[in-house]
Amino acid sequence: MADFSWEVRSPLDRALVAGSYGAQGDAGVSLTEIRNFDLVQVMARRGKAGEMAKAAQARFGIAAPETPKAVDIADATMIWSGPDQFLVLSKGGKHTIEALAPVFVGSASLSDQSHARALIGISGEKARAMLAKLSSIDLHPDVFGVGAAAATSMDHTSVTLWRGGDHDGQAVFNLLVFATFAESLWHTILDSAAEYGVTIGHSEELA
Repeated sequence: MADFSWEVRSPLDRALVAGSYGAQGDAGVSLTEIRNFDLVQVMARRGKAGEMAKAAQARFGIAAPETPKAVDIADATMIWSGPDQFLVLSKGGKHTIEALAPVFVGSASLSDQSHARALIGISGEKARAMLAKLSSIDLHPDVFGVGAAAATSMDHTSVTLWRGGDHDGQAVFNLLVFATFAESLWHTILDSAAEYGVTIGHSEELA
């Protein structure tokens, strides 16, 4: 029997080419892929939402989001992903599904999404204008402030979108998309951003 060697590869390996794209001049949109993260979906079991919330509070020292928002702690981000469910985004192996399973035993079902999603960082002066072409979410800063999140769709593709902390005075948006749709959505994002000029950065690890 032949031996097989499996190599973990990003779903954007072929599509992401660092450099400039679209209109010349000062780029209005900056894109990068973020790699090497742990991502666990936590979903309350029937009638156990209260117990799940208590378990999350005990584990993270802060309440898990019960409304569309993202909550940062020292070594992870909890992101609302629907009623009675949230995502735990982290690195370094502290909050893997194996580490979280004993915490939520009996109160929640867990799903490891670490290699099932791609994470894209979007920023720049024209980031909102570009995203407005793809989503019906109101991204005005008075409505979608730092920490706001949404489980929505872009170009008929389900995504989780949240606003991170600003960088150099510009809003930063984080986008999680299923790996099987990542390359298609990446090209759609590039096409939507082309008129503003795009800077595509090399892939980065989760900060």
